[in-house]
Amino acid sequence: MAKYDLGKFGVWRGYQGFTPEDAEELEKLGFGALWLGGSPPAELPVVESLLEATETLTVGTSIVNIWAAEAKATAESFHRIEARFPGRFLLGIGVGHRENDGSGAIKPYEALVRYLDELDAAGVPVESRALAALGPRVLELARDRSAGALPYLAPPEHTRNARATLGASSLLVAEQKVVLDEDAERAREVARRMVPFYLGLTNYVNNLRRLGFTEEDLTKPGSDRLIDSLAVHGSAAQVADGVLAHLDAGADHVAIQALDDDYVAALRALAEVLPTE
Repeated sequence: MAKYDLGKFGVWRGYQGFTPEDAEELEKLGFGALWLGGSPPAELPVVESLLEATETLTVGTSIVNIWAAEAKATAESFHRIEARFPGRFLLGIGVGHRENDGSGAIKPYEALVRYLDELDAAGVPVESRALAALGPRVLELARDRSAGALPYLAPPEHTRNARATLGASSLLVAEQKVVLDEDAERAREVARRMVPFYLGLTNYVNNLRRLGFTEEDLTKPGSDRLIDSLAVHGSAAQVADGVLAHLDAGADHVAIQALDDDYVAALRALAEVLPTE
């Protein structure tokens, strides 16, 4: 079902955090995809400006929140972008976080299935979409009704388990937070600006429990063990090893989220040590 040549490494960032100039540089550094987080709306702003600034880079959403963006409008945006930039946009969708969405009585899995049905009816190809997936049931749905899975906030052990569920042919994009700082305490402080937010969200906490993290680990602001797993830190070479662990565990591609204040500088340093093939 593979359609996209993503390369091994991409960059994850909130969709409002990328500029066309950044996209142009990141492509030249060898990154194959940009992943737009922060629940971009159905109109999918920013995507075309990033594609215009680059030549071969893929842009993917990670993810469009199905509670906030109607399927019909999202599909219209997909077709608009696909017409201009064939094969360079991957529509990532997911259920987001019900704690924040006020999404009513419908169960998230049922809502996701209905959304996929609507995308089918609107002509969005199966191979042009992917699902945010952590647990086995949604991973199976990603395998059966999309190009593959876009798990977030999960260590390489989850990647290994996800590959076993997805099988060999589905796309698996693992997200990995990084901090390029050899001072462990300072790096953890940077990571704790972001990671504790997710410890208040049921889907992430349940997934981390399945992976063996304890209540002590998962209590805000998160244990050092948890933080070190979810936001690898150290020298560029040490961080690269943490990124490569996802490929070793079965990922096709790793979406790197640099938490450093100057994220492009961090990615420049990583690009020097990550393998080119």
